[in-house]
Amino acid sequence: MTSRLVVIPTRRAHSNHAEVARSIGVDIIAGRYAEGVRLPGDAELTAMFGVSRPVLRESVKTLVAKGLLTTKARVGTVVRERGAWNMFDADVLAWHLDAGIDRRFLNDLAEIRLAVEPRAAALAASRRSEADIAELNRSMERMRREASDSVGFADGDLALHLAVANASGNLFMRSIGNVIEAALRASFLLSAPVETQDRETVLLWHQRIVDAIASGDAEAATAAMTEVIHNGLRRHEDVSPSSGAAAAAVESGEQS
Repeated sequence: MTSRLVVIPTRRAHSNHAEVARSIGVDIIAGRYAEGVRLPGDAELTAMFGVSRPVLRESVKTLVAKGLLTTKARVGTVVRERGAWNMFDADVLAWHLDAGIDRRFLNDLAEIRLAVEPRAAALAASRRSEADIAELNRSMERMRREASDSVGFADGDLALHLAVANASGNLFMRSIGNVIEAALRASFLLSAPVETQDRETVLLWHQRIVDAIASGDAEAATAAMTEVIHNGLRRHEDVSPSSGAAAAAVESGEQS
């Protein structure tokens, strides 16, 4: 089973079938039901969760739709390979936080960010409005005001990146940002720049993103965003479950 950096609890579901789907989904992601393994039968699962067969079947249908399970005649319900999971599904992302995010999750998140965010920054440099620039500046002000290992700092960081996506004017980039918002927030909490020098580096490069977008310099905006993502990825390498950042992430999740 993969080593988990930290568990970040999310909100509980509001219906029986959604809660059963969440519980099974978390177990799959955490590796308690491995890829290719058949789930227990209906009788065992209904007894385990204290629900009716229709509720269980609705839960399984939800997990099939999200790519975590498949149903096979004369075989039963089987866990699908990780590559089939819909990582742009908000529930699947939330269940990863419940299960405990690992380095693979953080690396995969950084790679999709590198594929999207630098281009979003370049587009923002050519399409930004005065309102967009004002929002970027407000986010920077919050980051400067908050302690580096605080939830407020991570929220300011998140707000800045979402503001860049919004300023890009591209609906798909906006949607990607909104979908992975919870994962980004967890990532920012875990890579919080605790040391003074790290904090200054983080603030410097985020300010360069804002300045480049405000001045319409697409090339500089691309370079600054790329450096920010790589810098965060480097800090992830130093994260352990006992770190202050991890503790802040857990505290934040409990408040969700």
